[in-house]
Amino acid sequence: MAKLNENFNNLKKNYLFVEIAKRIKAYSEQNPEKAKNLIRMGIGDVTLPLAPVVVEAMVKASREMGVKETFRGYEDSGAGYDFLREAISGYYKSFGADVSADEIRVSDGAKSDCGNIIDIFGSGNKVLVTDPAYPVYVDSNIMSGNDVIFADSTEENGFAAMPDKNVHADLIYLCSPNNPTGSVYTTEQLEEWVSYALENNAVIIYDAAYEAFITEDNVPRSIYCIKNAKKCAIEICSLSKTASFTGTRCGYTVVPNDLIQKDSKGNDVRLAEIWGRRQGSKFNGVSYPVQRAAEAVFTPEGQEQCRENIKYYQENARIIANTLDELGIKYTGGVNSPYIWLKCPNNMDSWEFFDMLLNEIQVVGTPGAGFGKNGANRFRLTAFGTHEKTAEAMERLKALLKK
Repeated sequence: MAKLNENFNNLKKNYLFVEIAKRIKAYSEQNPEKAKNLIRMGIGDVTLPLAPVVVEAMVKASREMGVKETFRGYEDSGAGYDFLREAISGYYKSFGADVSADEIRVSDGAKSDCGNIIDIFGSGNKVLVTDPAYPVYVDSNIMSGNDVIFADSTEENGFAAMPDKNVHADLIYLCSPNNPTGSVYTTEQLEEWVSYALENNAVIIYDAAYEAFITEDNVPRSIYCIKNAKKCAIEICSLSKTASFTGTRCGYTVVPNDLIQKDSKGNDVRLAEIWGRRQGSKFNGVSYPVQRAAEAVFTPEGQEQCRENIKYYQENARIIANTLDELGIKYTGGVNSPYIWLKCPNNMDSWEFFDMLLNEIQVVGTPGAGFGKNGANRFRLTAFGTHEKTAEAMERLKALLKK
């Protein structure tokens, strides 16, 4: 009989967004007419299409794949084509982060790398995760049998947990701008986290998937804007929200050449090398047309076109924030983030609030309890809808709560 990974028994029965889908399905079957008016502000999926320059690049590359002389098969390195890694490196330099092309590995998105990165670390690590947190951080470590501990992100600290020097961690997950809370870490706060990691000889796994939404000057676009971060941090990023690649799938992970840990025999191990070895064994790379499309994102024209999409979502965030201000509901996010993290009215539980919005006004959001104990009475709304549906959802919310 095959032995199973019984760590899976320690996971919650349903993944958060699967549970949400089940509840929506049940409601829709019982209320087919009302379900036609559902407005979805739960899952962080974009609604605007790929930028024209991105589509043009993908079409051109796809045509190349249909010609013998320009056809491409397996990519040689599996790390991503040089043209894309050089483009990403140049993008980092545009906001003051020194990341060389050979430190970048192209992937199919941030979510998979946030989970897969655990493969290069042994079991039994003490893993510090801020709570609330994106579920993949916790789930992937539970699957691997690691000891997960939490740093509380609460209203009192602006949902931006800071390190406790009395607590040791081997691995640290940080996300800024944060999913789900929309909070961010300032330069000074990240300096404190880097100092903590170096003191503990720990590795920070830094999820920067929403960096393109940052608008404030004192909020770094990359952890590598912080001195000495390349000695302790891995950064994972994505084009899903930056450039509408949710269905196209492309991201990248940076493992600096300066990031070195010791093995059980005391030998220095360069993490970039074993991450490359892991990817070489388990991943065959992102398709050539998609990588050409991604390259176009980092051109001046691509940046301008993608920035227009981001501005569109930022306007949605403003609409949501203004509504919450009018209703006197406390929240974080919306300024440097496409997420708004609000306090459920009348001390409601987040799943109770979810059911009320679904049943009373046909609006879907995400219960904060799905992100950890500190989300029990919080709720996440996304700004990725259309202006029209976002405004309509907020009118419905006002009508409901002003009864």
